[in-house]
Amino acid sequence: MKRVIVIGTTGSGKTTFARTLAGTLAVPHGEQDAWYHQPGWVPAPLASFRARVAAFTAGPAWVMDGNYSKARDIGWAHADTLVWLDYPGQVVFWRVLTRTLRRVLGRQELWNGNRETVRGALSPEGPVRWFFRTHWRRRRDTPAQAAAYPHLRLVRLRTPREAAAWLARVPHASPAPSSDAHQQPPA
Repeated sequence: MKRVIVIGTTGSGKTTFARTLAGTLAVPHGEQDAWYHQPGWVPAPLASFRARVAAFTAGPAWVMDGNYSKARDIGWAHADTLVWLDYPGQVVFWRVLTRTLRRVLGRQELWNGNRETVRGALSPEGPVRWFFRTHWRRRRDTPAQAAAYPHLRLVRLRTPREAAAWLARVPHASPAPSSDAHQQPPA
C-alpha cells in the first residue's frame, strides 16, 4: 500500500482520514478539493486540474482524497489501493450538517481563500444538497467503477468505528535513519 486514494460522500471525512493515513505512512497527502476550488469558488480549468492530479500521482508513494470523476482515470490508474468510506446516510448527513455549521459560523478558510456561507452551503452545489444528490448514487455506482480498475485493492469501510480500527492496524512507517552517525541509541 503505497499509492492510496480515499473516496466517500461529501462530509464522510475523506480529508481527515487521508491526512491521518498519509501521516502514518509518512507519505505526501493531496486534496483534490484544494486543487479544484480556485479563489472565489471558481473551478480550476480542466486541463490544469488534471495536470495537478497527474503530477501528484506520478510520485512513488502518496495518499490522495477526492471523488472527482474529471480525473478518476488518472488517479485510479496510478493507485494501488482505494479506500472507500461508505458510511450510512444518517452518519454522513449529520457530519455534513455539523461541519457546515462549524465552517459557516467560524468563517473557516477552506482552500484558496474560500469560505462557506449559508447561501453557498444550501446552494445546489453546496454540501447539504450535494449529499442528497450523490450519497446513494455513489453507493450504487462505486463497486462497478472500482471493478473497472482490477489492479486496485478495495478497502470498503462502512462505519467510522471500522475506519478507525483499520487505520489503527496500518503499520507506521519507519523513521528515516539519522544523519548523525555518532548518535547513540536510547538506553
